Amino acid sequence: MTQTTDIVVIGAGIAGMTAAVYAVRAGKRVIMLECEAFGGQISSSPRVENYPGIAGISGADLSDALYKQASDLGVEFAFAQAQSIAPQADGGFVVESDAGPYACRSVILASGAHHRGLGLPREKELTGHGVAYCAVCDGAFYRDGKTAVVGGGSAALQSAEYLCGVCKEVVLIHRRDEFRGEAALAKRVCANPNLTLMLDSNVVEYLGEDKLTGIVVENKKTGVRTEVAVDGLFLSVGQQPANERFAPPVALDASGYVQAGEDCRTNVPGLYAAGDCRAKSVRQLTTAAADGTVAALAACTWVDEHPAAE
Repeated sequence: MTQTTDIVVIGAGIAGMTAAVYAVRAGKRVIMLECEAFGGQISSSPRVENYPGIAGISGADLSDALYKQASDLGVEFAFAQAQSIAPQADGGFVVESDAGPYACRSVILASGAHHRGLGLPREKELTGHGVAYCAVCDGAFYRDGKTAVVGGGSAALQSAEYLCGVCKEVVLIHRRDEFRGEAALAKRVCANPNLTLMLDSNVVEYLGEDKLTGIVVENKKTGVRTEVAVDGLFLSVGQQPANERFAPPVALDASGYVQAGEDCRTNVPGLYAAGDCRAKSVRQLTTAAADGTVAALAACTWVDEHPAAE
């Protein structure tokens, strides 16, 4: 096992890299583990316009800038997948990974969450080219256009409501004949004059080559398939965190998110959760960065109060 480091950050999304920046600036040695793309989900967004102080930037450029900042400050990056976290008797931790173990005094879990897709052909290629997941983030790109939302929960209803205020026409597609979201919200959304409902229906095909131009929607009861021309499609069928491998010792809620509040503290002393991996009501770039800040400062305090044995 290598020398014990101060803090291991699991996940190099906005929350994780923000945490790493704050921790290394506080004089701590930080190792960040990431097994996919640096930047997390936002790295695939073609344009970000809701990050304070930056009028417009691609998700990839924002991710690259934060990675460079962290790297220049001295954060150590390792391309590795964390597999488990084991608390030690002395207050430290061992993070097992596919690249070997990492001993540390504190852990910041920022493993993120993945949007659930529909599993249709070319979905990955069309993401960022007509297929999107966040109406608040990307809805303005389709101003005065026609968009569709897939889903029946409160998140889907909120997305449809937001888009009705931005787009000329919105189609709300749900696989059942009634919504799972709040009844009052559903009633309000369905009252929008520019909203069209397609219930008991599924999207079964994406149309368009380099970008999405439309979708094929199948009615489950009749089997009839309809081509619907759209400029953008927003999938709101849930998110899936990747926290199972850390439980135990980390406590998760029924949906698999880490049980941690606004102080980012988990049930394990010295272990903190930041960003989309933790249970929270709002998941945006700004809340991820805020979590990273809070978790980093708490982890630094833990390290100061629980130094490694000489």
